Amino acid sequence: MDKNLNSIILLSAFLYLIVFLFTKTQALQNGGTWMLLKRSIGISAMHMAVLPNGHLVTFDRTEFGRSNISLPPRMCRNGHQDCTAHSVEFDPVTRAVHPLMVLTDTWCSSGTLLPNGTLLQTGGYFSGDRTIRYLSACDNCNWLEVPNGLSVRRWYATNHILPDGRVIVVGGRGQFSYEFVPKHDNQESVHALPFLYETKDRAENNLYPFVHLSTDGNLFIFANTKSILLDYVKNKVVRNFPEMPGGIARNYPSTGSSVLLPIWLSKENDSNLSAEVMICGGTSPDAYPLANSSNIFIPASDTCGRLVITAESPNWVIERMSIPRIMGDMVLLPTGRDVLIINGAGKGSAGWTLGREPVLQPVIYNIGSTEDKISPKFFIMNPSTIPRLYHSTAQLIPDGRVLVGGSNPNRLYEFSGVMYPTDLSLEAFLPPYFKAPRPKIVRIYSNDSRIGYGGKISIVFDKAAESKVTNDVMVTMIVPAFTTHSFAMSQRVLILSVDAVRNVGLLPSDRYVVDASSPASRTVAPPGYYMLFVVYGGVPSKGEWVQLI
Repeated sequence: MDKNLNSIILLSAFLYLIVFLFTKTQALQNGGTWMLLKRSIGISAMHMAVLPNGHLVTFDRTEFGRSNISLPPRMCRNGHQDCTAHSVEFDPVTRAVHPLMVLTDTWCSSGTLLPNGTLLQTGGYFSGDRTIRYLSACDNCNWLEVPNGLSVRRWYATNHILPDGRVIVVGGRGQFSYEFVPKHDNQESVHALPFLYETKDRAENNLYPFVHLSTDGNLFIFANTKSILLDYVKNKVVRNFPEMPGGIARNYPSTGSSVLLPIWLSKENDSNLSAEVMICGGTSPDAYPLANSSNIFIPASDTCGRLVITAESPNWVIERMSIPRIMGDMVLLPTGRDVLIINGAGKGSAGWTLGREPVLQPVIYNIGSTEDKISPKFFIMNPSTIPRLYHSTAQLIPDGRVLVGGSNPNRLYEFSGVMYPTDLSLEAFLPPYFKAPRPKIVRIYSNDSRIGYGGKISIVFDKAAESKVTNDVMVTMIVPAFTTHSFAMSQRVLILSVDAVRNVGLLPSDRYVVDASSPASRTVAPPGYYMLFVVYGGVPSKGEWVQLI
């Protein structure tokens, strides 16, 4: 009897091991793929944006000395003392790197894409703290800089595109205010925002505030643990939200991250649409002083909070991530259902040399519903081999990859003799949908890739021959973000209302037309360039650039 029992136990253990290994293998197979694009782009990618030509623009700071990539001949800064580039343009297709000339210091600055596709970039440090910079998406374009374009110094500020096409610049170190670019003639240059002063503690923890444009046209602003809804036109706080529970600081230097979750558009109009914010990671409010002065590195938070900011009585819903994380980047994926959480550390704080225990594994959060308490929401992805700590970035590009770069927790470029060397490489993370057959956009019926408000869009697409026939078809539009310090400014995903999906008899059997309604208002969808995707059975196509005008 004992012998039979032992045999049963051994057999059960063996079967359990087989199931465990199979599950683990499946997780690894479906856990995304990493691809090294460039061992060195010459600079460490502290700031990152994608232009409507598909190129990636990234830059570091200018006052630390020479970078590892030269400017073209006869182009130098500071009286020929520095002939290296501190900004580059990267082509994800050819992997070519083109050096750009930036004169003033862009350290810890902010930016967003203008409606015409030009990158607007503001502030920084010392020589650049009041500078406005412009970079157009064209061959051989370079930075155009406007000294003293800002009314006050802006360092660690946040930008957001507005419905009228202007940009709001919020906060910054020692600046408890906001201003606009450009300004109206009769407009005050600076508008006081006491909320930013009220949320400042001894470690600050209110820098790079999280700013999201709500569907009612007001701005959601979060700093430290608190948040408001601001009518920026009247300079009036119209709502104070409940404090995020848990006592965790979420903004720099206790750096967490935040996204406005995808907005589902209606067929008739875009009024009364729901808007929900999600914030993940961060650490104790004392993490920075403890790490900086006492070499005590507090574990990062493993919590995320979701808040429906348009609800009558909003309350935070707290969930726990698979991995605690500080300095993580949150990237909205084109599926319209998923948030990628990538980069960061498990202990310490943002700031020079203050992060510990790099988190190499990204996590994908399936948005679902906060009411679903059973289904898993956080899925651990395959790890990178490169630590991405302080001054790392991540950016979605039109083909669906997420480009990842940066990590320089050192004051200068240090490649040896330090715990975490400066990293100049650029990687791509390919989410699990790259393993699935992907649909392909054939044509968008519009006026030269321009889309008007409240109109109709017809998109011809091929479903992959291997894909099963499904009625699960979505169209998503994504605003290209400006990313730095774990926050993607102006990041926005719209899920269009689909009127019909039809298989036209004269077309190939795998070719379909999806008819969708374009956004009805600039409040929900500010004018400018978007990446448009067809999502078939949960799998997105490559994106196509469209301009909402």
